[in-house]
Amino acid sequence: MLTILGFAMIATFLVLIMMKKMSPIAALVLIPALFCVFVGKGAHLGDYVIDGVSSLAPTAAMLMFAIVYFGVMIDVGLFDPIVRAILKFCKADPMRVVVGTALLAAIVSLDGDGSTTFMITVSAMYPLYKRLKMSLVVMTGVAAMANGVMNTLPWGGPTARAATALKVDATDIFVPMIPALAVGLVAVVVLAYVLGLRERRRVGTLTLDEALVREPEPETETVLVGAGAGAGAVSGGSGARSGAARGAAGGSGEAADGDAGTDGASDDGFQGLDPNRPTLRPRLYWFNALLTVALLTAMIMELLPIPVLFLLGAALALTVNFPHIPDQKARIAAHADNVLNVSGMVFAAAVFTGVLTGTGMVDHMANWLVDTIPDGMGPQMGLVTGLLSLPLTYFMSNDGFYFGVLPVLAEAGQAHGVSTLEIARASIVGQPLHMSSPLVPAVYVLVGMAKVEFGDHTRFVVKWAVLTCLVILAAGILFGII
Repeated sequence: MLTILGFAMIATFLVLIMMKKMSPIAALVLIPALFCVFVGKGAHLGDYVIDGVSSLAPTAAMLMFAIVYFGVMIDVGLFDPIVRAILKFCKADPMRVVVGTALLAAIVSLDGDGSTTFMITVSAMYPLYKRLKMSLVVMTGVAAMANGVMNTLPWGGPTARAATALKVDATDIFVPMIPALAVGLVAVVVLAYVLGLRERRRVGTLTLDEALVREPEPETETVLVGAGAGAGAVSGGSGARSGAARGAAGGSGEAADGDAGTDGASDDGFQGLDPNRPTLRPRLYWFNALLTVALLTAMIMELLPIPVLFLLGAALALTVNFPHIPDQKARIAAHADNVLNVSGMVFAAAVFTGVLTGTGMVDHMANWLVDTIPDGMGPQMGLVTGLLSLPLTYFMSNDGFYFGVLPVLAEAGQAHGVSTLEIARASIVGQPLHMSSPLVPAVYVLVGMAKVEFGDHTRFVVKWAVLTCLVILAAGILFGII
């Protein structure tokens, strides 16, 4: 009975969130609470939730302060020179443009937010693709795959969810996976190179004069770029396009600085972030860069727990960059939506995982799954989990997979001597494909800003994303990580 109720609870949760009948936070709380009563253990619901919250508090703290930290770094202009450098590198060569798209998306993905990554990437690269008449699905596909690989960062979401669902340390999942993920990122860059060569053969490489003369396709809509990071706007107007040509042709590499509702013209070229936003702190650039490097180094070396590192980093970044209290409050408020959504999801997950574990449903489901898996496949549960992560994270949300399915796979793996950490690492393999799932809101930001049909994006990216996932899985097995 517990097996049936467990699968019924997971199925109900998945159906409701995929049909958008309930938000993930509401479903994570109400559905398990209801099934806890069905099981006859409603009196213990409070104990299950408190136990879950106690175990998940460090993960919630890590996500909260990581979002604030990287949000502030975008606000103060830490990534602006990187954007300008990549645009200057691209020139008017389609191959360089596609490789630059992958590099820019990967770097900006350090903030852990897919929507922000796509806003910055598309705002910077869209004028280049339009000016050179390149395929826009190449841009969306490469950006989505690069972001998918980087989305496995501990503060990006999937790794934190895996740590939350299995009650393990996110560092223990992510750090050993770095070599395999690095191989996956290299694979995306190599793929971008190949696709770029294909685009170069199709459209050719322009000289400076040709790039200045060539007229892009007519544009009537303005592409707006804006977030708490203070992003500017890139317009489809002729001024923005002429600026794009100058930057593409080897100009200064500056980015287009139009505000929403203007033509975004710039004599110096174009860029994805507003160069005049009031939050910039150019005099503190090297302080912020060194602080970020030190923070990431300390995380990899495990000098302190990740939540403590980001708590200290966020506090220090706010204090130094915005010494006045009203400015600090404004920066925190600018990123409050992301903080609340993510931390709320984590604490809501305490109810789901607490009920699933406390009632014994996960144990019964795992036992059933163990009985159905052939004995020869039991010791290969890491490989099985990695392969299952591709279709499951594509056809269901990360919430559904990590909170509903992963605990069952982990229990089944333990029964065959496969560690929980190995299962957790294998579970993040499918993220390059997941980022193009129709269940991911950020992908609609990507295709919407790029004016690409979602169906066209899907047809282009799925095969390449699956290949990237398999490369990561193979590297993980080869390195003994999975």
